[in-house]
Amino acid sequence: MKRILHGILVAVFAVAFTLSLGAFRAAAQDTVRVATADTLGAEDLVLLIAFEKAKARGLKIEVTPFKSDDVVFQAIVNGQMDIGVGDAYKMIQTLKAPIRHFYQLRRLAYFPVVNKEYYKTWKDLDGEDIAVHSRGSGTEALARLMESMHGIKFKRMTYVPGSEVRAISMRRGNIKATYLDLTRTRLLTTEDPERFGVLPAGNQSASDEILYATTDFLKESEDAIDIIVEEVMRAARRMNADPTSMAAERERLDLLAELPKEINEEITLYHQQAAMAGLFPPNGGGKGAASADFEFLTSSGRLEGDAKSLDVGEFWELGPLNKALAKMGYVNVEYSISAR
Repeated sequence: MKRILHGILVAVFAVAFTLSLGAFRAAAQDTVRVATADTLGAEDLVLLIAFEKAKARGLKIEVTPFKSDDVVFQAIVNGQMDIGVGDAYKMIQTLKAPIRHFYQLRRLAYFPVVNKEYYKTWKDLDGEDIAVHSRGSGTEALARLMESMHGIKFKRMTYVPGSEVRAISMRRGNIKATYLDLTRTRLLTTEDPERFGVLPAGNQSASDEILYATTDFLKESEDAIDIIVEEVMRAARRMNADPTSMAAERERLDLLAELPKEINEEITLYHQQAAMAGLFPPNGGGKGAASADFEFLTSSGRLEGDAKSLDVGEFWELGPLNKALAKMGYVNVEYSISAR
């Protein structure tokens, strides 16, 4: 039955991809359409600043938030969007999709936040509910990994997109255990440390967000991809060198204008923490990122097979990154994230 279902999915995917290819190629000549799996916030400033710099070099770029990683992937496959922000590992393996990652934007930094009135250890969560971002997300993979590491089984895993939404639900008591990003974790545990705490999270070195596209788009829009990779790398390096620059650039470029100016202090604090934790790698990932992702995704059950036997070339197109590194040089810094 699984083989039959897999065959049907592959056939449907092939038909959808073929039908959308003409529209996809036409659109690719005009505007680069970028799909994200969440509303835009302070953690997206590196990418948004990079896009503004790319626009100054002649590119037209539009960013559209979608409600989940699955929807982003479908939009890329169907030719409705050109570049996805997230990751496509599982779908590449399951559907043999002609999709490749080409730049690691951000590494995982999500922490298991709990209401301490109910839970104080991982064992307390055995048979209990936990909320994560979406099906197939990094937060789901982290939760599955914790099940395996601590010998527990969650009663139910609910999907609540957006760290901000989950943090509000924690405050209201609707959620009692979840994964939150660095900013919301700090906010909850600072404003009410008696109520909210963080469970041991272990080491996190896998990807949170990677840029990916179809193999056709990567070939047909080579110049645009090269510009985007260079500018994202340049923005990430600038942020790591001077985290305070992100808030200043936000004001200068009028980015995230719907957010109050008072949030600049939080933006700066987030990027200072991000720089210390190495959330935005200065070299764009590549083989090292793929290896870390293989280890994480196979151990959490999102990818099948032995991590060491998986082929980087089946999941990544390294050409654009290698060209950027040859032009801009390699920054010799290694990071790992640990929250305890």
